[in-house]
Amino acid sequence: MLFYRLILFFTLLTQTLLSYCWQNDQHPERSAKKNLTVSEYEALVKQYRYNKPDSALYYAEKAIALAEREKDSIGLATMLNQLGMIGDNFGKFEESRQNYLRAAAIYRALRSKKGEATETVRLGVVELRKGNYDEAIGYFLKAMELSEQINDRAGIMEANITLGEVYIARKQYDTALRYLKSAEKLDKTLPFSSLSLNLCSNFGIVYREKGDFKLAKAYIQKGINLSNKPQLWGLHITLINNLASVYAKAGFREKSISLQKTALEKSREIQNYIRELQTLTTLADTYGKDDIDYCLFYLKQALALAEEKGAIKQKIDILQRLGDVYKYLENYKEALKMKEQEHALADSFFYRDMSKQIANLQSEYELNKSKARVQELKYENNRQALERKIILFITAGIAILLLVVAFHYFRTKELNRLLNRANAELKDSNTVKDKLFSILAHDLRQPIASVINFLYIIDDDSLTPDEKHDVINKLIVNSNASLDTLNQLLKWGEMQIKGVVINPVVFCPKEIIERNVNLLSAAADSKSIHIDNTVTDTIRIYCDADHFDFTIRNLLSNAIKFTPNGGRVFITAERKSETTVKFSVKDTGVGISNDRLDSIFKINNISTQGTNNEKGTSLGLAMCKEFIEANNGTIEVVSEKNRGSEFILYIKASSEG
Repeated sequence: MLFYRLILFFTLLTQTLLSYCWQNDQHPERSAKKNLTVSEYEALVKQYRYNKPDSALYYAEKAIALAEREKDSIGLATMLNQLGMIGDNFGKFEESRQNYLRAAAIYRALRSKKGEATETVRLGVVELRKGNYDEAIGYFLKAMELSEQINDRAGIMEANITLGEVYIARKQYDTALRYLKSAEKLDKTLPFSSLSLNLCSNFGIVYREKGDFKLAKAYIQKGINLSNKPQLWGLHITLINNLASVYAKAGFREKSISLQKTALEKSREIQNYIRELQTLTTLADTYGKDDIDYCLFYLKQALALAEEKGAIKQKIDILQRLGDVYKYLENYKEALKMKEQEHALADSFFYRDMSKQIANLQSEYELNKSKARVQELKYENNRQALERKIILFITAGIAILLLVVAFHYFRTKELNRLLNRANAELKDSNTVKDKLFSILAHDLRQPIASVINFLYIIDDDSLTPDEKHDVINKLIVNSNASLDTLNQLLKWGEMQIKGVVINPVVFCPKEIIERNVNLLSAAADSKSIHIDNTVTDTIRIYCDADHFDFTIRNLLSNAIKFTPNGGRVFITAERKSETTVKFSVKDTGVGISNDRLDSIFKINNISTQGTNNEKGTSLGLAMCKEFIEANNGTIEVVSEKNRGSEFILYIKASSEG
């Protein structure tokens, strides 16, 4: 009996010790002391930011509460900066921006130009990740100016590095090199820091893109050698991945994969989920279509990790990649599933913030209008006061009167010019807003109402199987039309906010055209329309493949839509010069009246129904024009009422074809 009591005692003791250790592991400050300083909280945030982001957020919020209680302005600004970087990792850019702005305001009030410059750089990084390059450049130049005022060489170096990163993103590599070389000169006069590693990484990227693989490898290898320390392993992993990308671009695929697997192992060893996600997705890209099973294997691992860490932006990107892979495998069920998850997540993440921004823009508009009214009243009061002074002092001389009148005239002229410009901008803004709400109110509301009506009909038990089948087919057509409208609307909205981002590559357009012909063949067959595609695989062009795909699909869809039963559609391509390829999508349809030709590519264009009452959004051609012009091409239309239409594209030719 005593023996069993001893066993029970040691079992309870072991459980108590394990519970105590587990609690200390979850909240390390308990194992040390209860009252931590802001600096100690900062160390905990940095420790957990990449492996336990929820814990990092917990400690950051506790530190902020402590700093506010103790009126520690520097501590508050420091933790707001950390909170902003946590938001960066989750893709919550607007939250990060607000935290950086609060921190910058604190440093500005404390007259700390160094602290203000640091936060200004972070604000620029947020805009860079959002694709707002001009705003990012503005922040980085301001940070450089602040650092130059206090002769902070490290701050000046960081500003030059970040400016280089903007021009790398813009693919303006010569300009990027100019800033990076300025940073390199400063680096030689400063002690070693993580900035030195960022500099090596960026030089490697620039020389990789310029095709100088030897120099790219030299810079990146230098950074790898300098960063092979536990406290620098995050940058060490990034540098290994960059070296892998150099080998991949140089054609050494196996070497690239080996390096990426090394980076993956290290990122897991230090539990840095951001680097692990980056490595998993780059591994998937490297395997690509050549080894699709491994591509899927790493993408699924990345998706599971993003879900575990709550990294919504990264999850959206991974779902998009998975959708594209399943589409390539012709597993359309899984592709659709991935796209639906992607759109649902994007809707809850991006467009919720967009709604807030629209509300803020409306408030800002009302505020600016009120300010303009106040300014107008002030101007009127000034004018009346000026007239009274003229009457009072008219005896002082004609010269003074002429000067006052001239001042009054030029000031009025400038104000009128500013008002006219503001009115023009407001008119353009209202046109975009009205177009958006018009599509939401008509092109989406009516199809959704039709879907509901069809569902009620299907629920009717009196329908025969054939009748139900017919109703379900109509329901599918309506749902696809609604989805296409929504996709165009979201793509157009993204273009209005971010601008058109292009990724030009050399490719054969025949594959894309044939794929879209097959995609739309059912619509053409339903109207007995013959599609004649004579584009050969000898044609090569240089532009963004996704933009070209969207444009061809839209033009071909419109040709089928506005061509009556039994008509024909012709797709041709010919090389017009050494630098230009001409594409033509021609139909035997109803044509376009002269009064609509001038506005056919504009946002205020009015959508018309097809020959079988097909519907559209009128956004398609406007988006086509923006895409083609963004790729340095042109689009034009030749049409005559009841004689058909021909849409002509001029796109840059590749020197390879």
